[in-house]
Amino acid sequence: MDPIPDNESAFYRAFRGSFINMLRWPQLDALWETIRQQEGEAWYLYAVGETPPASPATREELLRFLEEIDALLHREHDEDYCGIVYADDRENPSFVKIYDPNNLGSVCGSSGAPPPLPGWILSKIPPDDLDAMPQPGNRRRWWQRLFGG
Repeated sequence: MDPIPDNESAFYRAFRGSFINMLRWPQLDALWETIRQQEGEAWYLYAVGETPPASPATREELLRFLEEIDALLHREHDEDYCGIVYADDRENPSFVKIYDPNNLGSVCGSSGAPPPLPGWILSKIPPDDLDAMPQPGNRRRWWQRLFGG
């Protein structure tokens, strides 16, 4: 991993930090439950490729997102394992990367090409724009249906 410059934002530092893979579906279920239990915590919901949110999600928005993203991942990642969600900490998460099942490429970067950006990020740190390509139309419609953007 590249060294992080001193002037890099807290979001970029967290984005490029260490993450743990939720390899199995029960691990993902446990992560969602841990986040649900963190009442009073401010979470930003960022669809990479869209404008980053200026304010954290409401509790209702967070719970709805967790329900909807879980359904999307189970529906579109038709595998007996998860493996496309990463958190900085399983017991006390503050940064979660969720990869789009339809845009995985080589998430680990082992192909020599840089890994794709995640489709969505949950973060307790206000997100910076990752300057990604806009999301495909179906993902934009899904996001807009959730949050009206």
